Amino acid sequence: MDVESPGQRELTRLCIQCALLLLQHGAESMLVEQLSARLGKALGADSVESSISANAIVLTTIQNGHCLTSTRKNVDRGINMHVVTEVQHIVIMAEHRLLDLRDVRKRFDHIRPLRYPRWLVVLMVGLSCGCFCKLNGGGWDGSLVAFFASGIAMYARQVLTLRQMNPLINFCITAFVATSVSGLMLKLSLFQQTPAIAMAASVLLLVPGFPLINAVADMFKGHVNTGLARWAMASLLTLATCIGVVMAMSLWGLRGWA
Repeated sequence: MDVESPGQRELTRLCIQCALLLLQHGAESMLVEQLSARLGKALGADSVESSISANAIVLTTIQNGHCLTSTRKNVDRGINMHVVTEVQHIVIMAEHRLLDLRDVRKRFDHIRPLRYPRWLVVLMVGLSCGCFCKLNGGGWDGSLVAFFASGIAMYARQVLTLRQMNPLINFCITAFVATSVSGLMLKLSLFQQTPAIAMAASVLLLVPGFPLINAVADMFKGHVNTGLARWAMASLLTLATCIGVVMAMSLWGLRGWA
């Protein structure tokens, strides 16, 4: 009985590694499907078929009449567009015959997510929340409150992430910290006249915008199951954020956002 060649096994492994890297770092399902298929055809496969879910990828390559199927479990690695861009560059280079199987494997093995310094992330998150507060009538004093509250909350989120805390608990605690810091600052005599929009702006770092956008894109492009799974996770993260905010407001007796 004929069996698949070692070259097809390597090709299948690279295709599913391509799909897994994309899915783990926040790419939408259609992009995962298309890039893995393009890579397989560029490396010599006749056809590449894949089935994508929130927790796993099943991929089949067809070459010279032989089918080979592989399955990989998906583990969320966090949104990182640097990885997605690097995978796209590798696929394009393979399509232009600049890379062979061995070169693609080496480049995939050397992909490392780009991580910004923690202090820079805290600073930029604080500035973005402060600017949002200013643009919505919070004034400079409100921007200062939002800057410090969101910066401290982002630092707390980073610490919890390093300890591999469950994302739902992470979001709840971070929202609690952001609301507590901003609400207690608004109680100071210096900020008595500061609009309460500053407290709302301090939790904007927890809005799951990217997962929601990907969820809608997946459902519009036919990947309904994956889209619903992402939508459900984004909704749970939003619910956890709301719980954290309500806990802080109830504990400290803070005034509402209105």
